Amino acid sequence: MIRLIFIVILFICTQFQFGWAQDAGYPANYAKTPRFKGLLVYSDQAEPAHVEFARDAIEFFHRLTYGEGWIMDVDTSFEKYDYELLKEYDILIVINTMPAAGVQREAFERYMENGGGWIGFHAAGYNDSSTAWPWFNKFLGCGPFYCNNWPPQPVLLTCNNVVSPVTRNLPAEFVAPESEWYQFNPSPCENPDVEVLLSISQKNYPLGIKDVVNHGDFPVVWRNQNYRMVYLNYGHGDREFTDATQNLLTLNAFRYVVSLSPGGDPFKK
Repeated sequence: MIRLIFIVILFICTQFQFGWAQDAGYPANYAKTPRFKGLLVYSDQAEPAHVEFARDAIEFFHRLTYGEGWIMDVDTSFEKYDYELLKEYDILIVINTMPAAGVQREAFERYMENGGGWIGFHAAGYNDSSTAWPWFNKFLGCGPFYCNNWPPQPVLLTCNNVVSPVTRNLPAEFVAPESEWYQFNPSPCENPDVEVLLSISQKNYPLGIKDVVNHGDFPVVWRNQNYRMVYLNYGHGDREFTDATQNLLTLNAFRYVVSLSPGGDPFKK
């Protein structure tokens, strides 16, 4: 009986202390239900190296769902997603593809124009005369694809903005894993609505062995401030998730876009 009374008193004291700790600024915020929903879209019919990246990206983002902190749906096409379905998601994670037809593109445009969230990698930003989608140039904040290095290689990246939530915990410069890097023309650097976050250092020129890029602005991570989005230029092959710094950059971009949700920052709820 004495032991039971002791246990009850101990439980009450523990609960009191826990409540006091929360009132005093308890540091943790534990979610009781998933905080938000995300949709990851990729093509399994793309260039083999882009499919390799997609498989690794699915695993990377799946690991971020551990504990059911958020819900991740995965699909290989935008075909079935009208605006009503898209708006259920706080973020679209687009790996190596884009909406392919008129109805899909109309739904995507409406989603983004109404506060939707997007992070796109590498081929998800590939836009040239073959895509025939002028709005996408407006959304991405730059001109079409211009040129690239080949074969894939690591590069030295420089932070253009060291105080952004996407970059503030990164080194001022770091070496990113090998990738095929896209240059766009006009550059997003020329768009006053675009905030360039990281660029390929000029120290890398000439860049490439077969296909050599010799000069030019070469931003690789940026956001168009008119939309809730971040574009990340890397995404070619199966080595993209081998570097902790680049993984942290990916996580930062994902978390940043989600935190700007029109419904409020889900990480503070």
